[in-house]
Amino acid sequence: MEAFLSLSAWLGALTIFALRVADMSLDTMRMLFVVRGKKKLAWVLGFFQSAIFVIAISSVLSNLNNPLNVIGYAAGFATGNVVGMLIEERLAIGHIHLSIISRMRGSAIAEALRASGYAVTEIPARGKDGTVSLLYVSVLRKDVDSVETIVLESDPQAFITAEDVRPVRRGFWRS
Repeated sequence: MEAFLSLSAWLGALTIFALRVADMSLDTMRMLFVVRGKKKLAWVLGFFQSAIFVIAISSVLSNLNNPLNVIGYAAGFATGNVVGMLIEERLAIGHIHLSIISRMRGSAIAEALRASGYAVTEIPARGKDGTVSLLYVSVLRKDVDSVETIVLESDPQAFITAEDVRPVRRGFWRS
């Protein structure tokens, strides 16, 4: 029991925790880059992620009599997923396709977005309660909040959905 409470036992578990947070953060970001087709970046992240994983798992397996190591490993795994998501969210790499539905102000929204440099496709559509405007806008992820602000200033009742997209070719992308 004394070994369990020693400083070295706690430092070992903390080191495993930190390694696992780094490993899973890289893994989470790597998977998001794989989905977005960023091959080189996914390779680099995968290389470092797997190297860190080997060090972390070796540390746990070489000292299984310390339950803190297993706790540090599991806590690092869980924390690393969240940290990876937060990092990726901050980086905001990629594109988003927004669908905007407005009952009365579709043209005003389209004009405001175009005035701000965004490309908009307008489609007349029919909703549950009658005619609506359906607007399609594809933007960089970092611009989503700006576009949402423009839309809601023009029509606070607008319905907005977002999907991750991977541009194939051509079209207008605001840089």
